[in-house]
Amino acid sequence: MPKIQTNCPRCHQPMLAEVQQLFDMNTDPTAKQKLLSRTTNVSRCQACGYEGMISVPLVYHDPEKELLLTYFPPELGVAVNDQEKQIGPLINQVVSALPAEKRKGYLFQPQVMLTYQTLIDRILEADGITKEMLEAQQKRINFIQKLISTPDAEARKQVIAENSALADGNLFAIFSTLIESSIMQGDEKSAQMLSALNKELMEQTEVGRELLAQNQEAQNAIKAIQEASKAGLTRERLLEILGEIKSLSALTTVVSLTRNALDYQFFQSLTEKIDKSADADKSALVELRDRLLKITRDYDLEIKKHAEAANKLLEALLSAENLEEEVQKHLEEYDEFFSQAVRDAFAQANQANDSARLEKIQKITAIIEKFSAPPPEIELIQHMIDAPDEAARHELLVQHDGMITDEFLQALNSIIAEAQSHNESKELLEILNTIYKEALRYNMEKKMKA
Repeated sequence: MPKIQTNCPRCHQPMLAEVQQLFDMNTDPTAKQKLLSRTTNVSRCQACGYEGMISVPLVYHDPEKELLLTYFPPELGVAVNDQEKQIGPLINQVVSALPAEKRKGYLFQPQVMLTYQTLIDRILEADGITKEMLEAQQKRINFIQKLISTPDAEARKQVIAENSALADGNLFAIFSTLIESSIMQGDEKSAQMLSALNKELMEQTEVGRELLAQNQEAQNAIKAIQEASKAGLTRERLLEILGEIKSLSALTTVVSLTRNALDYQFFQSLTEKIDKSADADKSALVELRDRLLKITRDYDLEIKKHAEAANKLLEALLSAENLEEEVQKHLEEYDEFFSQAVRDAFAQANQANDSARLEKIQKITAIIEKFSAPPPEIELIQHMIDAPDEAARHELLVQHDGMITDEFLQALNSIIAEAQSHNESKELLEILNTIYKEALRYNMEKKMKA
């Protein structure tokens, strides 16, 4: 990013700041995230320590939503004609980066945002997020902060009772995100504290108790399916299990795990059962069939949407000029759907004897593998898990002596916390704890010798 010289708002001393003025989703898929996170155009004054956002003209472009927004900070005190002279080159960059067939009328009528917050609100509004939704989300965050700052369990009960209206699915989703983030950062203490608060909310709120019941219902159904599978799961037995599920959430979860079994023959058998049923049972079976048809239809549409997006991404990569740079831009988008798209494209290219396309697909796969390779620390932990005994694990520690540091132990601790939060097997948790103790002892002995 280019650097500019500006004056510190607090001490008025000159300071250098990196700035980004153009946020174009057409050329940078992370542009929206950068702008919304408010992490760009932030500078720190070396003289007084002030840290804050730098006031610079901005242009935001999202071609999919046909959105072109401009913002010129009023505190710069620039006349309108001069503002257009500064904004114009940025808009020209947007237009130039688009193919001729994608240059539409909205590009010549940019929407002027009078404040930075208006700019953010307009971007979110285009995503279907209203100001009311943002305010409601902020109330949930304030509620969580109040719970965290209330150490007494009885006092927390009162806080929960007073804010029970905020305890909805979104609140528990925020908790889930916070817990996952703490685990990823190796902050086991915070993860445990947030998990305990989440548990209290689950047990003390109506929505929480409903979620617990739905989760338990889904788990019971999955367990019944696993038990039935040992002797050979039949369509009749699967129908019985699905018929016992009351909540739509639990039914949706179980259907997503058994979608392949809900085929044409399954629904044909269900229809035959409806036709033979007495009137008392018929309405319940018809309702079940309608729910299953809707869930499977929605599930299939979602799968199709993901598959189409994966194919579109693969084709974009195949036509990229700088392949490695383009592959790196989309590292977070490579999932099982993309892997399937690669396999299908490879098979089709192989059948068509298209050597050039085959070579490029192989290059894409190699670049992804290079960037997605686990860190050496994770690889070492996996080798230690696979080691047959303590002597073999100790030999691995000796071989990788330089890696056995406090940071390695912290990474291992984070993996243990994550495994616990995902209810991994007792055997895996035991071996991970054993490895942690052995690595801790080895690291302490190494420090004592030093």
